[in-house]
Amino acid sequence: MTDSEDIKKLLIEIRDNQRLSLQRQEEHLEIARKQIERSSTQVQESIELQRVAIDRVKRVSRIAIPGILFCVILIAYLLIKYF
Repeated sequence: MTDSEDIKKLLIEIRDNQRLSLQRQEEHLEIARKQIERSSTQVQESIELQRVAIDRVKRVSRIAIPGILFCVILIAYLLIKYF
């Protein structure tokens, strides 16, 4: 074998390795894109669940806070009346 044949084989091997490397990088990029998309979907779902939870807390507090205040006032009234 001559030096030029060795160089040619090495260059071909380098080229093949670079192609393989590029292919793997594309695969990793696709995986990363899918993970970002999945993460984005999960964040949107989480935000929606938080909004639902906040709405429920608002509805409950519209009833609970006046009820608690009413009970506190009644307790204060009873304390004042009997002591």
